[in-house]
Amino acid sequence: MSSIAITKDTYLMWYEQMLLMRRFEEKTGQLYGQQKIRGFCHLYIGQEAVLAGAMSVLKKGDSMITAYRDHAHAIAMGTAPKAVMAEMYGKATGCSKGKGGSMHMFDKENHFYGGHGIVGGQVPLGAGIAFAEKYKGTDFVNVAYMGDGAVRQGALTETFNMAALWKLPCIFICENNGYAMGTSVERTTAQTDIYKLGLPYGIPSSPVDGMDPVAVHNAMDEAVARARAGEGPTFLEMRTYRYKGHSMSDPQKYRTKEEVESYKAKDPIEIVKQTIEKEGYADEKWFEEMDAKIKAIVDESVQFAEESPWPEASELYTDVYVQQDYPYIRD
Repeated sequence: MSSIAITKDTYLMWYEQMLLMRRFEEKTGQLYGQQKIRGFCHLYIGQEAVLAGAMSVLKKGDSMITAYRDHAHAIAMGTAPKAVMAEMYGKATGCSKGKGGSMHMFDKENHFYGGHGIVGGQVPLGAGIAFAEKYKGTDFVNVAYMGDGAVRQGALTETFNMAALWKLPCIFICENNGYAMGTSVERTTAQTDIYKLGLPYGIPSSPVDGMDPVAVHNAMDEAVARARAGEGPTFLEMRTYRYKGHSMSDPQKYRTKEEVESYKAKDPIEIVKQTIEKEGYADEKWFEEMDAKIKAIVDESVQFAEESPWPEASELYTDVYVQQDYPYIRD
C-alpha cells in the first residue's frame, strides 16, 4: 500500500492529466497528417497511466528524462502544452526554441531534461542527474524512462552497476509496450521479464501493471521513498501498450487488430472514469466541463503554434556553446 493516500482528488487529477495527454496526442496525429508537424513523431496514446501514476508521487524539484516519445512527459512535468505544440511546429516559442521538434523536448525550469533520440542514451544521463542531486545533498530523485528496446543497450548495464554501487536516487522505468519499433519483445530478448535485468546488481526490481495508475502510484511511492532515504535505485517494468504505431509512419503490420482491441478494453482513462462514477466523485456535468476544458487547452495550443514566429537564422549560433561570444567562422 502507498504511504501517499489515493483520494478523490487523486482520481480527478489522474483523469484530467490523462485526458489532456490523450487529446493532445490525438490532435498531434491530425496535424502531422496535415503536414503542420514534420519529421519523426511518436505518440503516447494508451500509455498515459504510466505518467499519471508517477506524477501523484513526485514532488516539485524531482526531475525526469526520457526517450523520444516525450510530448506527454513534458506536459506532465509542467511544460505548457502550447510550448510543446509550438516546438513540434518548429516555432521560436517552443520549449526548445523550435530546434528540437517532437523528439527533443526540454524544460529546465520544470526539471524535464529530454527527449533523446539516441536509443538508451538518456539512461546514463538520468543517473548523472541523480548523482548531481546526491552530490548537492538534496532529497530530489530522477526518473529515467526508456522503451523496451533500450534495455538491450550496453549503457543500461554500465549505468545499473554504477547507480547501485553509488546508491543513486534514480528510478529507472522501462515502458514496455511490447514492441521495439515493430519487433516484439519475444523476438529480441532472451529475458522477456525485463524487470529481472536489474536483479544481478542488487537493484529492487518488479513488474507493474502500466495500464493502472493505482498500481503505478503504489510502485512509484515505494521506489521514491527508497531513493529519498538514500537506499539507491529501483527498476520498474511498466507493462503498458500503445494504441498507435511506433511512429506516424508505422503501418503496424506486426500486430493484429484483435490484439489492439484487447488492450483498448483496459483503457486507463476509461477505467479511472468508471471508478470516479462508481464512487460518486463527480457527475456527468463535471465530465462534460472537463472535456470542454481540455479541448480549449488543445485548441489554444494549436492557435499559439500557428501564430508563433519561426526562429531567426541567427539562432543557428545560439545554445551551442556556453561561451556567448564564441568565434564562429561565418564567411
